Amino acid sequence: MKIDFSKISNVEIENIQMYDYPDFCDAFIASADYGNEEMNEEMINYINDNEYGFVNEYIHDNQLYC
Repeated sequence: MKIDFSKISNVEIENIQMYDYPDFCDAFIASADYGNEEMNEEMINYINDNEYGFVNEYIHDNQLYC
């Protein structure tokens, strides 16, 4: 599956456990938008299962120090 990560917005990540810093291996995308539409379950599952670097980077860039 080809995903343009620059089109992903409004990401909601669940199960962020600070004791698991910096890996956050149990965290996952619960919902997100792709372009102007809500991301479907297939895309979310694909990212959670295959593109974990995106999830981890998103946590570090957007949620740790807010």
